Amino acid sequence: MVFEHLVVVKGAGDLASGVAYRLVRSGFPVIMTELPQPKVVRRTVAFAQAVFDGSTRVEGITAHRVGVAQALGVAWEGDVAVVVDPHADIVPALRPSVVIDAIMAKRNTGTYRTDAPVVIALGPGFCAGVDVHAVVETDRGHRLGRVILEGGADPDTGVPAAVNGHAADRVLRAPSDGAFTAICAIGDHVAAGDVVGHVAGDPVVAPFDGCLRGLIQSGLVVHRAMKIGDVDPRATREHCFTISDKALSVGGGALEAALYLLDQISTIGRSASSAAMTTRSAPQRRSSAARS
Repeated sequence: MVFEHLVVVKGAGDLASGVAYRLVRSGFPVIMTELPQPKVVRRTVAFAQAVFDGSTRVEGITAHRVGVAQALGVAWEGDVAVVVDPHADIVPALRPSVVIDAIMAKRNTGTYRTDAPVVIALGPGFCAGVDVHAVVETDRGHRLGRVILEGGADPDTGVPAAVNGHAADRVLRAPSDGAFTAICAIGDHVAAGDVVGHVAGDPVVAPFDGCLRGLIQSGLVVHRAMKIGDVDPRATREHCFTISDKALSVGGGALEAALYLLDQISTIGRSASSAAMTTRSAPQRRSSAARS
C-alpha cells in the first residue's frame, strides 16, 4: 500500500509542489527539503513558502516547516513536512522508499540511484539507468510529463514557453545586485511600465499588461539578471493561486514513475519469494513420494 512508502522530495518550488500534491492525494507520506531562503517565484503554489510563514496551503494540502524530529509525524498524518536541509542530509537516516530530485538545477547536484530503492529526477541533467531510475520530462510539448527509463530529458533551452506571444519577456529579472523589495503582490494586475518592486533602489518594471503570476519573497538578496518574477499576459488572477498544468503533468509523471518502479520491486520480491518457497518444498515432496 502506498502509505507505507515514504517519499522525500528534494526542493519545494512550484514543480516540486505539483509532484507533492499528486503524491499526497494518492496516499503517499511526503517530506520535502529546502534551502533556508528559497528564491521561489510562484510562491502561492509552492510548499517552499512554509519556510517563511511556518505553514502554507496549496489547493487543500497543508505544508508545515518542521524539524527533522517532527517530519515523519507530519507526513504520516497526511500533511507535507518541509525541512530546511539544503543537501537533503536527512535521506540516509529516514531511508525513504522513494527520493525525487525536483530542485530543477538543470544538472545533478548530488542525487544517485543508491539514495533509495526508487530514485526519480525531474528535467535535464540526469540519465535514467545511470544517475537515477527514472527521469520525468519537464519541457513543454508532446513529451511533457513522460516517464523516461533510459536516457534523459530534453536539454534546457533557457527560454520559457510562449504565452500569448510572450516568452522571455514574461520573466522579471533583477536589474542589479542587492535586496529585493516588493511593491505589488502576486495576483495584482499590472500595466506596462508599472514598478512592481525595487532591487537596491533600482526599479523592477512590468514589461506588458498582465497579471503578476509570481514574485520572490520580499527582503531576499538577489544578483543581477536573476529571475525574480513572472507576468502572465492572460491576466487570469485565478491562475496565480492554482497549480499549473505543467506542474500537474510533471507531478503525474513522477507519481506514475514511483508506482511503476515500486511495483517492479514488489514483483521481483514476490518472484524471488515464490522461487525460494518452491526450492524449499521440492525436497519434501520427493521425500513423501519415496515414503509412499
